[in-house]
Amino acid sequence: MSAEPVVTEKALTVGEALVELLALNGVEVVFGIPGVHTVELYRGLAASPIRHVTPRHEQGAGFMADGYARVTGRPGVALVITGPGLTNTLTAMAQARQDSIPILVISGVNRRDSLGHGRGLLHELPDQHALAKTVALYSHTLLNPADLPAVIERAFAVLGSGRPGPVHIEIPTDVMAAKVSLPATVRPAQATRPRADAETLQKAAILSAEARRPVILCGGGAITAEAEIRDLAERIGAPVVTTVNARGMMAGHPLNVPASPSLKAVRALIRDADLVLAFGTEMGQTDYDMYADGGFPLLDKLIRIDIDATQLAAGPQTAMSILSGARAAALGMLGFLPDDVAGDGARRAEAARKATLKELTAKMRAEIDIIDTIYKTLPEVTIVGDSTQVVYAGNLFCNAPRPRSWFNSATGFGALGYAPPAAIGATVGVGGAPVICLVGDGGIQFSLAEIGSAADISAPVIFLVWNNDGYQEIETYMIDNGIVPEGVRPGAPDFPKAAEAYGIPGKRLARLEDLAAALTEAAARKGPSLIEIHETLTAGIKR
Repeated sequence: MSAEPVVTEKALTVGEALVELLALNGVEVVFGIPGVHTVELYRGLAASPIRHVTPRHEQGAGFMADGYARVTGRPGVALVITGPGLTNTLTAMAQARQDSIPILVISGVNRRDSLGHGRGLLHELPDQHALAKTVALYSHTLLNPADLPAVIERAFAVLGSGRPGPVHIEIPTDVMAAKVSLPATVRPAQATRPRADAETLQKAAILSAEARRPVILCGGGAITAEAEIRDLAERIGAPVVTTVNARGMMAGHPLNVPASPSLKAVRALIRDADLVLAFGTEMGQTDYDMYADGGFPLLDKLIRIDIDATQLAAGPQTAMSILSGARAAALGMLGFLPDDVAGDGARRAEAARKATLKELTAKMRAEIDIIDTIYKTLPEVTIVGDSTQVVYAGNLFCNAPRPRSWFNSATGFGALGYAPPAAIGATVGVGGAPVICLVGDGGIQFSLAEIGSAADISAPVIFLVWNNDGYQEIETYMIDNGIVPEGVRPGAPDFPKAAEAYGIPGKRLARLEDLAAALTEAAARKGPSLIEIHETLTAGIKR
């Protein structure tokens, strides 16, 4: 979002100036819980155009910011207190770091003259800044009020310029109320993204044109380049394999392979390729080797395009590494390609899709059918997932209808309890359209109270709870490895009644075939609702 420069001569408190600078940089909503260590940062917020959404837990604030960022492509902002507020948010920051999601966490910290002295102040940490730096791309302690404009500018430049992730700013309590004069003209931060030179892109284009069995791999960093990558794939006849965070790219296209590169059939497609182009993907274990079997093929001809030089240096080995944003690289390569390169990519993609589905168990295919039912019933919906069995199945194969319509915490950092608050953040980001929170009975209990947050703002989140009476995935793993299951059967509340306690409708499906009707009914309401699918109490579940 572009914004006009702020022109002001008035002296503001740091809190008031912060609000103005956030609005200048396109911030429309902040997620936070006020406390005595942040109330001065709220001065001026009520009169600003920025909306405030209150979670039930600071971790929820971070996850809401994450969900908002994923659906909008813009930074999500969390505002939390010092000490436990920041430590509660660290889990969400770590998830955002692993999945390359731009969130800005603004926290309080105790007054300047107390830092590092261990005087036993309320919410005191030995070194809060050092703690945040372990997960943040950039962390700054605002010691001088006059530095605020420059610090905010740098924060948004970092969020928009390289590989995204969490950024942290902490403001001492004695600085918050200090007066600061903004410069006469304050402009929004400018993002600067790396672009490869023409010679490099021409070389990549020549190799692509010469390939007879090319394959394209797309990660979350590629979703803003969908149109350009689609054109490139069509031009060279390359099946496009999407990781979890890229799922929904190429939706419905003959070249689309919406399946995990951890599966044998997809690996066979990649192994057979004489050139692999990897756009915006970390090529990490949870996407490429989720079963930790070491079976992902070594690639003799890999061209890797990434915005982060550190990622390019981390491996795997490449025939060519290109430091560039995905869109700029794909667009540049297209300029050097002839028009008549395309081969048999559609046939290879179709074969891979069919082989992938045959490879999956009947139970997994049944769970994928549930996801398909959701999208067919509510085509415009976004599904935000937690770590639960239906989500695991969807991460293996999911025909999401568009980018940003399928994401979850089951890869990367793998935080439980992510989906309820992230779904709330997502529905704020999409302007109130329905969002499905697909969560297990274990995961929702990590953040059950966020149902209340959804009720507060009438967020149209449909909490779809997959209840298998415990951590069934872990129990199965223990049994398969000869370990007597322990700790995998936590008790659970009656989820429909828990929803009703927060003032939202809840129901348990008697039959799985009733799901479409229940979704339609829930989507027609204003506000949240809860639907439970119970593996033993709901008829029609394949086990």
